[in-house]
Amino acid sequence: MTTVRQQNFLIRKEKILAMAETLLLDNNQDITLSELASELDIAKGTIYKHFKSKNQLYLELIILNEKRLLDISKKFNHDIKTYVSQYMLYNMLNSNRTILLHVIEERLTNNERKLKDLFEELYDIREQRILAIKDLFSDYLKASNSIMSIRDYLSYIWTVTYGASLLLNSTHYQKSIGSRERLIKLYVNQALMTPDKISTHN
Repeated sequence: MTTVRQQNFLIRKEKILAMAETLLLDNNQDITLSELASELDIAKGTIYKHFKSKNQLYLELIILNEKRLLDISKKFNHDIKTYVSQYMLYNMLNSNRTILLHVIEERLTNNERKLKDLFEELYDIREQRILAIKDLFSDYLKASNSIMSIRDYLSYIWTVTYGASLLLNSTHYQKSIGSRERLIKLYVNQALMTPDKISTHN
């Protein structure tokens, strides 16, 4: 049974993660633990009770984001159009979060060697997400007469989503793209197109 002290510890950790995400998105760049402590009105040492390093904090933010995507996969795995649109909207409507977390993950993957357990947790959640939508995508690709693999199609959707997020987050393009809603709808429709159909010709 969880004690009151343990509950308070978990609540404080959630507050630290929530504030870190807010600061990261508001600044649209790296944050310092001093900034974070100041915003939360706690000692910097308190943050270290929950996170051994800023990299650990960042990786746990990425894991938290991945858990939200897993929830979307479980909730909308009955209809591919609904799932794809919900997945893409989650990323595109918060394009700065999508880009920042991706850039941070790339950096951590290349430079961080001490967080192996957290990386394994991240990859496990992603595997769960694929398993949650595997049958949905398998049926869709078969019905579409496509020779694409599930993983290739998911990679394709991610590519369209990330490219859209870059555009939607660009200061230059925001001045010239016109209707964001129309553009977002176009990207969702684009992702639902399945190339590599089985040829009917020999």
